Order: sequence, then structure tokens, then C-alpha cells
Amino acid sequence: MKTRQVSVLFPFFHRKRKEEHIFAPTGGEVTPIEEVPDPIFSEKMIGDGVAIRPIEGRVVSPFDGEVIQIFPTKHAIGLRGESGLEVLIHIGLETVSLDGKGFETVVQAGDKVEKGDPLIRFNLEFIKANAADTITAIIITNGELVKSLEKSTGVEAVAGQTEIMRACL
Repeated sequence: MKTRQVSVLFPFFHRKRKEEHIFAPTGGEVTPIEEVPDPIFSEKMIGDGVAIRPIEGRVVSPFDGEVIQIFPTKHAIGLRGESGLEVLIHIGLETVSLDGKGFETVVQAGDKVEKGDPLIRFNLEFIKANAADTITAIIITNGELVKSLEKSTGVEAVAGQTEIMRACL
């Protein structure tokens, strides 16, 4: 009976804290979002997050979830994690003007994905030569759900293995 009274009086003891662990979608140096040379990202107009200077031409799923959007120009993808957290991965700056050249998607909207599953392949050298920058933003687009966000910057990330953010919902 005492256990029941405690659970009625203090139900938060029995609730699991919702967390989403976000792993690097590409390999490279993780940098603060404020250092992205584009105010859309650096001023967090879309949301908070981090950026990676990619050293490889692939993007993998940063968590288990679902593909909710692939931009027609294949330079960006939106995902929803099992917690409901939504993340936008935007490859490079001014890459929309490439009109899909240099990008290949391997998933489509509605696909279920697991952490580390391939999402997009891109020609890093082509992006370096034809876009403003290769820096890739990883942005939480529904930040109103986030109670706290931990970010790991200044580390060399391995795609699908290095945790770059942890969001408590």
C-alpha cells in the first residue's frame, strides 16, 4: 500500500525521462552551430544544433526513426526520432542551387531507418568546387519539445558512432 501511495503522490518517480541521442550523420569535425557562415543556421532561425565539416561523402541516420522529408534537390533531409524529435540535416551552404547534382538519396519519405543506415551519398569534391561551403548543419526543428540539449563540439566524429547531441524532452 505504501508503494501505491508513493506512486500516486509522486508519479514522476515512475516516468521515464524521454531522451533522444543524436549521433553524427557524417564524419568530420563537430563545430558549434554559431560558427556556420550563414545566419539562417548561426542565428538559429530554423533551430538549435551543431555542424560538421565533412571528411566523407555520406550521410547516415543519426538515430532510429523515420524519414519525413527529402528535399527535391537532395541536399537536405528531415527525420523524426522515436521520441518525436525532428532533425534536419542540411549538406553544405548554397547547395540548393546545385539542383541535385552531386547528391544521391538512398531512402525516401516514409522509410523507417535505424542509427547508421545510409541516407544520402554526395560527391564531396564536387560540393567543395561548386557550393559556398561543405559545412553540414544538424538542426532540431521542433525545439519547443526540448527541455535541455547537450552538444559535443570540437571532436572528430565518426558517422553513426559519435554522439553529438542529447536532447531531453
